[in-house]
Formats: sequence, C-alpha cells, structure tokens
Amino acid sequence: MEETTTQNPNSQPNSNPNPNPQPQTIIIEREPQQKNGLGLAGFILALVGLFLDWIPVLGWLIWLLGAIFSIIGLFKQPRGFAIAGTILSFLGFIILLLVLGVFAAVAGLSL
Repeated sequence: MEETTTQNPNSQPNSNPNPNPQPQTIIIEREPQQKNGLGLAGFILALVGLFLDWIPVLGWLIWLLGAIFSIIGLFKQPRGFAIAGTILSFLGFIILLLVLGVFAAVAGLSL
C-alpha cells in the first residue's frame, strides 16, 4: 500500500521562491496640497480686525485688508479660509457701523 500525501502550497513554512529576499522600496507619490495664502491671510486679518474694530483707524485698516484678501481668496482653491474670512469681514463691517453710530451719537450729544 502506497501512501501519497499532497500538501497545500500555501501551508508550506517557506513558500517564498526567493530564499534571500531583498528589502523592498516603496515610493508613494502624493499630489501637492493646494494652498490659498490670500484666503488664509484674509481670515487672520479679519479675525484680528474683528477684535480691534473698536480702535478707530487701526482696526478699520486691518478689517479692510482682511476683507480684500478674503474676497480675492474666494477665487482660488481651497476656499475654506477665504469663506470664513469673508463672513468675519461682514461681521466686522456690522460692528464697524455700530461703533461709528455710537461715536456719532456721543459726538451729537456733546454739542
């Protein structure tokens, strides 16, 4: 009686055809991330301008630069910071109008 045994090739302990494998080098190519420097600058200036809006000239100048940079940044990709900067600039404009109204009311009452 002859015994024949067949083994599954996947179950062999050393199924690698190359007994001395070389280290493998893997190169991953990533697309460069797009950046929107004007949108980010507009967001930062709009945020700073929002907190300095009550200072008559400095806050208004920073707010205006933030609004301009954010609006220009809306035409580039990615738009996230540019949209946020535009919204903050709009809120800053509302605060600017309130501050000017208060200054006008105080100046009108003191005359």
